[in-house]
Amino acid sequence: MLKALMPVAVYSIGVLLKKESYKNDTMFNMLSISLGVGVAAYGEARFDTWGVILQLGVVAFEATRLVMIQILLTSKGISLNPITSLYYVAPCCFVFLSIPWILVEYPILKQTSTFQFDFVIFGTNSFCAFALNLAVFLLVGKTSALTMNVAGVVKDWLLIAFSWSVIKDTVTPINLFGYGLAFLGVAYYNHSKLQALKAKEAQKKVSQPDEETGRLLEDREGDGSGKRNDNQN
Repeated sequence: MLKALMPVAVYSIGVLLKKESYKNDTMFNMLSISLGVGVAAYGEARFDTWGVILQLGVVAFEATRLVMIQILLTSKGISLNPITSLYYVAPCCFVFLSIPWILVEYPILKQTSTFQFDFVIFGTNSFCAFALNLAVFLLVGKTSALTMNVAGVVKDWLLIAFSWSVIKDTVTPINLFGYGLAFLGVAYYNHSKLQALKAKEAQKKVSQPDEETGRLLEDREGDGSGKRNDNQN
């Protein structure tokens, strides 16, 4: 449920890095999502402050990574394709993630279990991670990081439904109310984004005939001036 904050973080960082334009109604919508997520976290039956802090940090870093990926894929003079972006980003992620893994997870793993490398599980997991990152880069390159995170809310719904129905995880009514409020905020943002996209496409269709008409007039004027020069000669 805390991951519903991702559109808020991406929008805020996008505004700071000048990849998104600031709008009062959009920021109000983001604040409503934040309020809903806050209520959902407050109603958690097994609330843990340190866990919430870690999750909020994850949201901030992930949002920053996605906005930077958008800059790599769409900025003029760079224009990396998804495969090339993954070629550069994946080793950096491996290096930075290996540091906390060696310091935090590896000692615990070494003490509590026999560390055996399973090539089948590791290979299939790596393939799924590669396909996921490739799909993320493709979507971010074609749309934006914010759109990708709004679409990712569907995945969060499935995770919540799975944990509630199959794993029998405890979900309180305050949890559902807060997440429902956040869901309404995300749905409204999705609707406004779609309307803005339709208006932009309609404006392009209107401007295209005007541009074509202007080019035809310029061509006719150019042909007329050329004929006049020939006649004078």
